[in-house]
Amino acid sequence: MYYYYWIFLGLILLCGIFAGNASRKVKTTFAALEQMPTRSRMTGYDTAKRLLKSEDVEDISIGRVGGFLSDHYHPTKKTVNLSESVYGNDSVAAVAVAAHEIGHVMQKKKGYLPYKLRSALVGITNFGSRLALPLVLVGLILDLFVVTTQNSDLGYYLALAGIALYGLSALFAFVTLPVEYDASRRAKKMLIAEGVLTEEELPYADKMLDAAATTYVASLLTSLVYFLRFAVWVLMLFGGRRRK
Repeated sequence: MYYYYWIFLGLILLCGIFAGNASRKVKTTFAALEQMPTRSRMTGYDTAKRLLKSEDVEDISIGRVGGFLSDHYHPTKKTVNLSESVYGNDSVAAVAVAAHEIGHVMQKKKGYLPYKLRSALVGITNFGSRLALPLVLVGLILDLFVVTTQNSDLGYYLALAGIALYGLSALFAFVTLPVEYDASRRAKKMLIAEGVLTEEELPYADKMLDAAATTYVASLLTSLVYFLRFAVWVLMLFGGRRRK
């Protein structure tokens, strides 16, 4: 009956291997392209500054943060934070990463729908991940110990609500995918338009951005596997029976 444990264990291990390879690919790709300075000699900071100016964005500051490729856009604080490996680096890899973050700035400015949806899901997803398991446990207690004619299915429905809340993490990962790919698309377009990269250099920037995107694919697959495992586990707790 519990053969599914081995199935999910295998899937989780496969996702772990895929995620590890994706992370390694990002590091090796960046390390290789870090040795390729841009012909424009622009750094990550220079790139971010120029692209913001070209798009008439004046209320976003550019900061520096520690860590390797820890670059991110903070819309609430109106800050694009570039990592040490990108900020003062004039390589093709660095300007590609910096431009990608400006791509997120442009998504917010232009009201890109998937970006707005992902932003809306942040708080709900965090709340749902904390509430999912307690809802399932309360539902299980009600199902086991509270037996009434009118509310016999209440515990089961609470458990289903817990499954739905847990699934928000997978939904967030799913929505994140088009957001990241679109940011990269915008980045490549701006890099050429503003003369940061030449047409000959663009394929190398594309390689860097594609490697980074693979990590989000890995995150989505992992989220889906964990969601399915959680859903099956909950349904098995309730005997796998259907309720009306």
